[in-house]
Amino acid sequence: MIQVAGVSRWFGDVVAVSDVSFDVGPGVTALLGPNGAGKSTLLRLLCGLTTPSQGTVRVLGANPRGDPSLYRRIGLVPQQEAVFERLTGLAFVALAAELHGLPSPETAAEGALRLVDLDPGDRRPLSTYSKGMRQRVKVAQALVHEPEVVVLDEPLEGLDPRQRLHLIDLFRTLGAEGRCVLVSSHVLDEVERFGSRVLVMAQGRLAAEGDFHDIRELMDDRPHRLRLRTDRPHALAGALVASGAATAVRLEVQDPQSDRTTGSGVLVDTVDVAAFRATVAGAAQQAGARLLELTPLDDDLESVFRYLVAPVPPEPR
Repeated sequence: MIQVAGVSRWFGDVVAVSDVSFDVGPGVTALLGPNGAGKSTLLRLLCGLTTPSQGTVRVLGANPRGDPSLYRRIGLVPQQEAVFERLTGLAFVALAAELHGLPSPETAAEGALRLVDLDPGDRRPLSTYSKGMRQRVKVAQALVHEPEVVVLDEPLEGLDPRQRLHLIDLFRTLGAEGRCVLVSSHVLDEVERFGSRVLVMAQGRLAAEGDFHDIRELMDDRPHRLRLRTDRPHALAGALVASGAATAVRLEVQDPQSDRTTGSGVLVDTVDVAAFRATVAGAAQQAGARLLELTPLDDDLESVFRYLVAPVPPEPR
């Protein structure tokens, strides 16, 4: 349903997207990447809002830049928070329905608002809406004409946990209906909940693609770093090394200006997080140490990308 072939987009000397190729079919696909990775530019290319400097984009077999009739088959949730603030949510979504030529704009708008758990009878203007409500009204206007392709740029930003789960379930439902749902995010946990295929963007390039578990497996041969806070850092560090659960440990220097007087830090590298978690409590007991805190330091998207784009070390001679 979406075909991208050798696409690049540059603005002067700045290359936003570089030689990206992929195909996307029905279901939910996550476009994953840190801020500045080129996700928004790529989504704008898919919706015909900008032209590739190089390569081709096809959505449902047509060029989105040269075929305005295609817009009635695409729903877009932009990252920018641009709404007509004097309108009510119902009037805003009904306007989108009218622009798409739907026969009963207000009825369609009421249904779209209920999809995103908003009250069609709310008479307040959009200027009074919270960030989460604005996000949901943007999703409603993107779905009001029942598009075949739905493109969402960071749609979960600003939502509370319950609202996030509701929209994630909605996106899954749309994908199960055979629609192509492309959702961008920079939050690893959100993408995990989609249970979808993932396209990973880094520095304007497509760094990896596959399902979420394939992407996470790329980290398995890299040491994970964690911080332990304990009342006996030297003893705990020695016990962890002796247990084999840690490949390296380093004592964290206490900041004399810090008000954290209860416990010091131990930085731990491990290649098997599951085994480490099973071992750390026993190691602390053996060392007579109180385990006060355990915090992962690189279990985030930035670290995944650091591993994905890091140069391959040379083979030992």
